[in-house]
Amino acid sequence: KSLGAPVDDAFADGPFGSNLKKEHYTEEHEVRLIQLSNIGDEGWKDANTKYTTYMHAQTLSRSMVKPGCIVIAKMMPAGRAIIVPDLEKDYILSSDAVKFIPNERLDVEYLLFAINSPAFRNQVVAEAHGVTRVRTSLGKLQTYYLPIPPLKEQKKIVQQIKNIYPLIKKYESGESKRLELDSLFPDLLKKSILQEAVMGKLVPQDPNDEPASVLLEKIRAEKQRLIAEGKLKKDKHESIIYRRDNSHYEKLDGVERCIDDEIPFEIPASWAWIRLGNVCEIARGGSPRPIKDYLTNSDNGVNWIKIGDSDKGGKYINSTKEKIIPEGVSKSRYVHAGDFLLTNSMSFGRPYILNVDGCIHDGWLVISDYKDAYNKDYLYYMLSSTFAYYQFCGVVSGAVVKNLNSEKVSASLFPLPPLVEQKRIVKKIESLLPSLSELQ
Repeated sequence: KSLGAPVDDAFADGPFGSNLKKEHYTEEHEVRLIQLSNIGDEGWKDANTKYTTYMHAQTLSRSMVKPGCIVIAKMMPAGRAIIVPDLEKDYILSSDAVKFIPNERLDVEYLLFAINSPAFRNQVVAEAHGVTRVRTSLGKLQTYYLPIPPLKEQKKIVQQIKNIYPLIKKYESGESKRLELDSLFPDLLKKSILQEAVMGKLVPQDPNDEPASVLLEKIRAEKQRLIAEGKLKKDKHESIIYRRDNSHYEKLDGVERCIDDEIPFEIPASWAWIRLGNVCEIARGGSPRPIKDYLTNSDNGVNWIKIGDSDKGGKYINSTKEKIIPEGVSKSRYVHAGDFLLTNSMSFGRPYILNVDGCIHDGWLVISDYKDAYNKDYLYYMLSSTFAYYQFCGVVSGAVVKNLNSEKVSASLFPLPPLVEQKRIVKKIESLLPSLSELQ
């Protein structure tokens, strides 16, 4: 049967829509308007409530709808149908929907399933028109066909659908979770690999490696030499972390204290815990203002490094889109190829390695002079790890916009492996990462 067949021979009647204006609305709960937002893919959506008066509704009596009728959307998407619920005594249609009053020889739930089926929806889609809002019309809906079995069989079909529908929803939910996990799996696996690397579990330790504690003593001795020669200022907050009686202690500002409550996990015996600022320099960028007065296209301009110069998910910053005049350098911070840049606001903590020299604004932190302690690639992977992110989460400030500052990053606690082991870890990571791209 087609939807437009005569009432005494089929199942549809009275497909009309109203076009209410603002002056027709009322705050009184009289006649509720059925809108596209109420016609959900899985039934009635109780949203966007609007009412008109009985007096106005009577002038549009053909658009009145009773609970139990079927309403079909003309658009967004065209052809989806619902059964009007008994939340209200009376409803009136918007102009973007049509109503169908089922014949008594039809089961209304069967009719709903049939209209929402691919057999009916494909007819709608085939003849829908429009560019931005693809829609159908009353005239077209009246011509489409549906299979109509005997009433008793209609009821059996409805019951069978109701029996299997919970299983379908359960499968649908499980499938959605599976697809979500599939999409997240490569990223989760990468995070797991980096976490194993940071904890010293990715490659075996070699007893012949020079322990990190010896490396730290060499770094401290070199600092003392430079301080004695007047080439370096003494660090007033130098931290020395060591183990004693199976506990971790820190000597800071001449005071010794146990820091076991700060140690997030155990590391190999040849590794050491350090405050990041004790083995590298960390500073914030600066912005000459107003920046537009310092921008230039001149060949002698200085690279002006912005977050937009990085590639999403990239490791390096290779070039810049803008430059500033040399006079702006003193009002900013000059950085060098090989330095690390760390975003310090919004998506804070994202590391990049510089392949260019230039100046940075105050949305960046720069990490430099790290090579005595860290292999460049190992430091990049460590700063990219979930562990580093949560370290920074613990020290960011700001109620709305989260910000890192150089002092807090300097005080962050990080593990330090032997240098030769760092190289083995990098080699292992980079042998594993290509296989992750195949899982995308």
